[in-house]
Amino acid sequence: MSKKKKKNQNKDKNIKSINNNVRSSVRKLNPILRGIVGKKVEVAIRDLQFSEKRITRDIRKTISSAVANAENNFQYDIDKLIVKEAYCGKKIIMKRFRPRAKGRAAPILKPYSSVTIILSETKKMESHGSKS
Repeated sequence: MSKKKKKNQNKDKNIKSINNNVRSSVRKLNPILRGIVGKKVEVAIRDLQFSEKRITRDIRKTISSAVANAENNFQYDIDKLIVKEAYCGKKIIMKRFRPRAKGRAAPILKPYSSVTIILSETKKMESHGSKS
């Protein structure tokens, strides 16, 4: 019994937040998500806030949800949280049709995605030597 408890205590807890049915394609989301991985939460939210892309609003909401989960469920310090992983996956594709010349119809595809943000708490780094 005691061995299992030790394993659970040493295991690093990750905080996850998933936003399903984001109205954007994976191709547009991936570069934004790659840009925030490894950054502190404050810096990531600030970068998204000043981005001109429309979809960054939804990504900011997902990060804020993950921060709230970390604070309420695990009592983590918000200042020490970093974005460990950020990825997206395909969901449904709405299909609409537009009338074209000579009685034809052209399809319009409206893709949806799911965004997953995983946060973790940074460990305290040990400094070797004094630098002032």
